[in-house]
Amino acid sequence: MLGIEQLSVSYGPVKALTDVTIEVPPGQVTAVIGANGAGKSTLMRTLAGLVKPESGHVTLDGVSITGRRPEDIVRAGVALVPEGRSTIPELTIDENIRLGGLWRPKADRDVGHQEVLDLFPVLGQRLRMRADTLSGGERQQLAIGRALMSRPRVLLLDEPSLGLAPKIVKQIFELVASIRATGTSILLVEQNVRGALKVADFGYVMEGGRIVLEGPAAQLRDDPRVRDAYLGGAGH
Repeated sequence: MLGIEQLSVSYGPVKALTDVTIEVPPGQVTAVIGANGAGKSTLMRTLAGLVKPESGHVTLDGVSITGRRPEDIVRAGVALVPEGRSTIPELTIDENIRLGGLWRPKADRDVGHQEVLDLFPVLGQRLRMRADTLSGGERQQLAIGRALMSRPRVLLLDEPSLGLAPKIVKQIFELVASIRATGTSILLVEQNVRGALKVADFGYVMEGGRIVLEGPAAQLRDDPRVRDAYLGGAGH
């Protein structure tokens, strides 16, 4: 569904991504794992149209979306939930959710709104409250719900578990599985390697802006290179 081929990005003299090739199949969770500074967020920002690639191609169902404006990429069917749960604190929870579907017809917005509340019941209980009254985990749910309002075919999740308590992290990964069950394809970028590979179907390991390893998620979990570098060794 989403094809990333030989994608390279530079910030001046600094090469952030080098010849990155990734495939995100329909209805699956594809994980990109790696340490902080590996280039994962640059990848996501480039796919969302916020950073222009130096070279390479991005396609959605075989149609190029390379270099398009962010709003056009959302309308094509790709939505980003950025790192940091970027909700608008002074707006209500309801207003934040509805922002994600402003360009859609009203009937579609109403259906999407109800689907979001069904997926995140805690938000439905507090629609009139300001977004800044939510906990970190609830704000992450709000950010994901807002992105889902655009009815994406591919959802880009950039470090959704970052800074959350372990109990909430577990809930976030369970939500990722629930979203996949609706048929939405997901590209998940995570430093939480254990959680990401548990929920993913296929994974890529990124180091220094390059893909250095790829394979089915279960296979990567058992790979000694992944265990030693990210999972604390074979005994863990």
